[in-house]
Amino acid sequence: MIDFPRVRQAFMDLGIKNVDDFFAHHGQDSLFDAFDRGEITVAEFRDGVRAKAERPDLTDQQIDDAWNSLLLGVPEGKHEILEELKKNYRTFLCSNNNELHYAYCMNSLQEQYGIPDNEQFFERTYYSHLEGLRKPDTTIFERLLQENGLIAEETLFIDDSPQHLEGAAKLGIQTALCTKERPLEVLVKELNLI
Repeated sequence: MIDFPRVRQAFMDLGIKNVDDFFAHHGQDSLFDAFDRGEITVAEFRDGVRAKAERPDLTDQQIDDAWNSLLLGVPEGKHEILEELKKNYRTFLCSNNNELHYAYCMNSLQEQYGIPDNEQFFERTYYSHLEGLRKPDTTIFERLLQENGLIAEETLFIDDSPQHLEGAAKLGIQTALCTKERPLEVLVKELNLI
């Protein structure tokens, strides 16, 4: 799960001005897109944050902590839902990610659940920083469909960002918006998936 207000506040605390133009749920500075696509290194990302904040004194740890404050971890029960879905469906993960978030998430999975990564829950995982593509670009969805022999109209994409759903829908993929009010467990019941 992610918490946009929390990372917004963390960036404000670092001195980022116009934080809503810098990073928000609906859009973000190109620095984040480049980092999510693996086009820049961790060091270049941190230097970019320092420049945007006009705070050359910010430490790597301050930046990492602010950036990772977005991540809340995986709530209890979500993995069980994924395991149930995998019994009857081909399941894939398509995640906008980056080197810092990926390391943080994998460490969190190990600490909280004793599992090394998400691989056991999905047939294949697509992380934006490893693929060189990010949602909502239709190219990442095209790659997922093509590489796995999926038919768009028979594929369901669940995400928590409306703009990501729009990218998938352009290809004819069925979509469902996951929200606090309509979490994964509610969606799968509504859609009669398990």
